[in-house]
Amino acid sequence: MADVSDQIFGGLKQAGQSGLPLYLQLRKSIEDAVKTGLIGPGDALPSERDIATKADISRVTVRKAVQDLVKGGLLVQRHGSGTFVAPRVERVEQSLSRLTSFTEDMARRGMAVRSAWLDRGVFTPSPEEIMALGLSSKELVSRIARLRIADDTPLAIERASLSSSILPDPSAIEFSLYATLGKTGNRPVRAVQRISAANLNETDARLLAVQPGVAGLHIERISYLASGKVVEFTRSIYRGDAYDFVAELRLSGPGEETGDRS
Repeated sequence: MADVSDQIFGGLKQAGQSGLPLYLQLRKSIEDAVKTGLIGPGDALPSERDIATKADISRVTVRKAVQDLVKGGLLVQRHGSGTFVAPRVERVEQSLSRLTSFTEDMARRGMAVRSAWLDRGVFTPSPEEIMALGLSSKELVSRIARLRIADDTPLAIERASLSSSILPDPSAIEFSLYATLGKTGNRPVRAVQRISAANLNETDARLLAVQPGVAGLHIERISYLASGKVVEFTRSIYRGDAYDFVAELRLSGPGEETGDRS
């Protein structure tokens, strides 16, 4: 690691040339080292003290640069072990134009899919669930919560709520929720999704094997039957470093969705 350390950190001794703050220069040096393969997934970084000595900068500056990269997901810190280059995660693209289950989508990519159950059962609905699912105050709600895993990489935490009249026994789900609903004619045919940025809390980050506070995607989905009845209310958290959502957009023609009625 000594020769590699010289290549990564030695140039910062002439750091005044770029005009950037030192911690940004150090951060860029580490990013470039990962991109060019000088250090790879699982490799350990030198200690803060060693980096500070090699780069001739303060440990506070080193700590700030490293923490930025940890929050960005490039580095991971393991208590008592040190700082390491994060494992490389193969990014997954998901189309927003098709309504598919996670199981079906990953299977089409040839990825080995499995789920870890976090919770499932029948409960009294929350006010949010009553509103989203159109339930009466006397109805019950079935909840399922799963960690979705593809090729041994945890990708998403999925928390779904359905009327107990549609899913009376959550334990009946084996692999795919939509496959289970399809058996009773309750598979949704359309959905509305809202996607927003989120910083992962400690619990969700631990499940997704990332650092707390890193960027993730929060997705809220309400799915409908052909009749227009709401069948599913799902809130999911996806890893921001592993998932890309892709939508095809078309330019409207004259008079289409523009308010032009002439």
